[in-house]
Amino acid sequence: MGLKKKLTEKNFYVSIYYVGGGSSMNVIGINGSPRKKWNTATLLGKALEGARSKGADTEIINLYDLDYKGCKSCFSCKTIKSKSYGRCAVNDDLTEVFKKIEVADAVILGSPIYFGNVTGEMRSFMERLIFPYFTYTMTPQSLFPNKIKSGFIYTMNVPVEHMNDFGYPLIFKMNEQYLTILFGSAESMYSCDTYQFKDYSKVLCERFDEEHKAKHREEQFPRDMENAFEMGVRLTKE
Repeated sequence: MGLKKKLTEKNFYVSIYYVGGGSSMNVIGINGSPRKKWNTATLLGKALEGARSKGADTEIINLYDLDYKGCKSCFSCKTIKSKSYGRCAVNDDLTEVFKKIEVADAVILGSPIYFGNVTGEMRSFMERLIFPYFTYTMTPQSLFPNKIKSGFIYTMNVPVEHMNDFGYPLIFKMNEQYLTILFGSAESMYSCDTYQFKDYSKVLCERFDEEHKAKHREEQFPRDMENAFEMGVRLTKE
């Protein structure tokens, strides 16, 4: 019980929505988790803390708070001379988010892995973010107006030694390639074997050992937070 209390108090980061520091550099975090104070949000928060340590302004956007859907294949963004060419024509809660990203200096996406991939909300967001800027030329190019830095933070229940069994490195590499084409550069980090429930005694979870999970969180998750912090620092460098 003491370990649980310590984990809750020490290793879970309270989500910060916006902090202005008067800097010209702006870093946006996109939380694709439905949880605002657990693993993914914690690491995103640490990454933004790293950016703020170098003077950046930061903001975190929680996708589960927004009303939107994925790409609906209207192809307005691909239609020559369309007023929406190179932009998503759908007007919903993502419209302002995309405007913010266009004037940002860096963006960091974060998502837990649900059944082998990012969450549905993150996937829908990525469709809407990437497709309008992505050209159907022989060599894919980007219509995004600037070159900015980007990062992706993944959290998952799977131990690191089983990541290859589920093909996760390939998924991460593919997303990194898309973000590199879109923005100009991208990097990724992941946190494995995460502590999933606040109280394991209340859920049927025979497959995972709570003591192991708690020990791993106590020993490894602080390192993951350090890695996320350093990612935020790197993304502010010229």
